[in-house]
Amino acid sequence: MASVMKQIEMCGIVPVIVINDAAQAVPLAKALLAGGIRVIEITFRTAAAREALARIKNGVPDMLAGAGTILSPEQLDAALDAGASFAVSPGLDADLVRAAQERQCPILPGAVTPSEIMQGLLLGLDTFKFFPAENYGGLATIQALCGPFPGIRFVPTGGISAKNAADYLKSPKILAIGGSWMAPKELIEAGDFAEILRRTEQAVAMLRSIRP
Repeated sequence: MASVMKQIEMCGIVPVIVINDAAQAVPLAKALLAGGIRVIEITFRTAAAREALARIKNGVPDMLAGAGTILSPEQLDAALDAGASFAVSPGLDADLVRAAQERQCPILPGAVTPSEIMQGLLLGLDTFKFFPAENYGGLATIQALCGPFPGIRFVPTGGISAKNAADYLKSPKILAIGGSWMAPKELIEAGDFAEILRRTEQAVAMLRSIRP
């Protein structure tokens, strides 16, 4: 099986999910999978996140499920115990990165400045989350940062939607993009998985037009 980062790259789009009812996790994951997306990030911002992740891991084994908004080694342990295959953090914390490495968990820490990137490189990283992407200058800033750091790539999230996703995906410096427009919490809470499927299919069609 391809490495986790390679699977994320092959998928190209990572839905960033805020879920308040774990019972919705499996039908949500099935809708995304049916639409052509095989990676999901469950943000650890809600009380239901851990159970939702565990349900997806057990009920939809073809979905690569990761944990987002991980802020501490303790949160990382909880996510991994629930079955997370990777972790995402909004910022770069050396202790958290080392904890993930000790548990052999791929991690995408946030980095938006040269200093953060240099710290990440010292920790052995070459792929970073870029958050909040649009607030920090979006693709233009990413391309500028890659000038002195040509070997790095980013997974930008924050402000990415159907309107600007294609611009990011055209750049070779983008491993994948993250966003919630396919499955916003309003649609999840309404149980409108048909609309989530429709939006996912549209997103994947756009992606394949850029990355066949």
